Amino acid sequence: MERQCWINQAIKPVSQAGVALTDHGLLYGDGVFEGVRFYHRVSFLLTEHLERLFQSAKAICLELPYSMDDLHQACRDVIAQNDLMDGYLRLVVTRGSGALGLDPKRCETPTVFILCDELKMVRDSAQSGLKLIVAATRRMPLDVFDSQIKTLNYMNNILAKIEANQAGADDALLLNTQGRVAEASAANVFVVKNGALISPPSSECALNGITRRFILELAASLGIECVERPLSLYDVYHADEVFLSGSGAEMLPVADIGGRRMTACPGPMFKRLKQAFDERVQALSEA
Repeated sequence: MERQCWINQAIKPVSQAGVALTDHGLLYGDGVFEGVRFYHRVSFLLTEHLERLFQSAKAICLELPYSMDDLHQACRDVIAQNDLMDGYLRLVVTRGSGALGLDPKRCETPTVFILCDELKMVRDSAQSGLKLIVAATRRMPLDVFDSQIKTLNYMNNILAKIEANQAGADDALLLNTQGRVAEASAANVFVVKNGALISPPSSECALNGITRRFILELAASLGIECVERPLSLYDVYHADEVFLSGSGAEMLPVADIGGRRMTACPGPMFKRLKQAFDERVQALSEA
C-alpha cells in the first residue's frame, strides 16, 4: 500500500501530492521542518516539535496558515491513514510557489505537508555501535546562521554525511569554527565521564534537540549529574562512553571515532538511559 501524506488539509498518496516545481522550498530551501517519531501510533513529544516548528518559521518571517491544534490533528490523521505502528513524521513548511527569484514576496501561500514513513538512520549492524569520523566540514557559526532554526537547507550537514559515506563510516562529528564538538550530521552528541552526562550547549552551534532535552531531563530524574559545556575532541576521545541522540537517531552508542575505540560501547550509562527511554515510550502507548 502506498504511503499517504497530508498536504494543505488533504490526505493523498505521496505520488499524487503535487508540490509545484516553482515552490521556493524546492528552488531555494526556503522553509522549515520537524521530524517526529511515533510509537504505537501515538506521536512522541509532538507539542515540543510543533512549538519549535512555529519558532523556526517566525525566525524566517514565515507565517503558518494553520494553528498548533490544526497540525496536531493533521498528524493524528496521517498516522491513521498509514499502516505503521511505529514510524516517523516529517512536517515541512515551505514559502510556497512563486515567481523565480529569491524575493519571498513572490510567494503568496505557504505549502505545508506531512510525510509518514519508516526511518532507519543506520544499518542494523551499527545499532550496537557506530563508527564515526571527524568531518572537515565545519558547523556554520552563530554569527552566520543560528543553529536553532531548522531550515530546509541542510547542505552543511549533508556535506558532513557525504564525508562519512566516503570514509565508510556511519556518521560524522561536526566541529564548530573554534574546533570544538558541535553535533553529528543529524544528531546531538553526549559523552559520559566519571559518572557525569555531558553535552555541548547550543552556544557551541549545536541544535538544542528535543530528544536531547528529554534525555537530559530523564537523566536528572535518575539522579545522574548532567553538564552542558564545550567539548574538545580530546574530551570525546577520552570519554568513558559516547552516544548520539535525535528524533531520527533515537539513541545510538558510538564504538569508534576516527579509528579510536571508545572505552565502552554500549556502556552502562547508555544502557540505563536507553532502558528508561524505552519505558517512557511504553508508558506513552499504554496511556
